[in-house]
Amino acid sequence: MASISPYQNEAESLTLGELTVENRVDRVSLYGALELPRDKAGLAQARALKDIVDAVVAALEKERDLPDRVQQQPTQKVKNPFG
Repeated sequence: MASISPYQNEAESLTLGELTVENRVDRVSLYGALELPRDKAGLAQARALKDIVDAVVAALEKERDLPDRVQQQPTQKVKNPFG
């Protein structure tokens, strides 16, 4: 199973079922859907998801001075290069 190094870069992304996990230096985003059927494949996916979440929790627990909330940078509008 591929993994990520939470909060270490802006380049890592992985897919588990239809669930996408994107790594950033200030957040880890999970979006999409993941079905965990009651079979061996479901168990394997559940373990993979647990490994991902465990890695995120471990990375957060290492931080000594976590802010109450991360401030999101405002989005910038850019001119449409095709319009």
